[in-house]
Amino acid sequence: MTRPAPATWRSLMFVPATGEKFVAKAHTRGADVVILDLEDSIPPGEKQAARDALPAAAAIVGQAGAEVAVRINRQLELAVPDIAAAVMPAVGTLMLPKVMGPEHIRLLSEVVGAREVALGMAHGHTRFVAVVETPDALPLLGGIASADPRVVALGVGAEDLSTELGAVPSADMLYHFGMMVVAAARAAGIQPMGSVGPFADFSDLEGYRLSLRRSRALGFACQACIHPSQVAIINEEYGPSPAEVERARRLIAAFDAALAEGKGAVAFEGQMIDLPVVERARRLLARAR
Repeated sequence: MTRPAPATWRSLMFVPATGEKFVAKAHTRGADVVILDLEDSIPPGEKQAARDALPAAAAIVGQAGAEVAVRINRQLELAVPDIAAAVMPAVGTLMLPKVMGPEHIRLLSEVVGAREVALGMAHGHTRFVAVVETPDALPLLGGIASADPRVVALGVGAEDLSTELGAVPSADMLYHFGMMVVAAARAAGIQPMGSVGPFADFSDLEGYRLSLRRSRALGFACQACIHPSQVAIINEEYGPSPAEVERARRLIAAFDAALAEGKGAVAFEGQMIDLPVVERARRLLARAR
């Protein structure tokens, strides 16, 4: 079964690794990535039980073709046994919380690489999603995004970061840091993950949809969620719609025809289009594929 490419990810859904009823249904929710959580949703005394549950849980949540990820713990004494348990052929991605900087990424990559070699896996099989959740790491976003080839997505943890800043997560608070993520991720050629809206509140799904729509226009590509009701909305708002795909095809065809006539810009459906506009259309088609 082909693993979903990070460039096509829209939704990433958290599931507690020991939450049997959540694990059993996760593959039916439509998420591009299912994240088996070893961190916040697992009490300290249950960490080893969660690690032991990973092989069976990974097989269940990945049975419909979703990418299987595992969120590990930040503390090194927990992260190392987490990695030992999580690195396996069935798990394609590790989510790294509370990333401290580029050296933190490189250290964990070394640990992961050694585990891949020990298991006879291809070196580089395991991807990273890096999440920044502390103010001291914010200036390091660019270095984190480009720290290691394993890093395929970058985001900020809205709830933890808000707590660290003494703030309430809101569009106003998240906008600046969200745009820092978009710039750092795009510069590194990876996916910016997140939005400028609430993460944990699933009581207002229409408001959630509007927040995602705005966030996609700002450059975000994928979003993690904690509730199944959010998955379809993320997929709809962060994925190209059939109308967008068809318009992109028409736009590219119009531009190609103009180029054949020796023109560098052309009027298309009420707007002038040139190379940057065409490049966005090409990227949209690539994402749709």
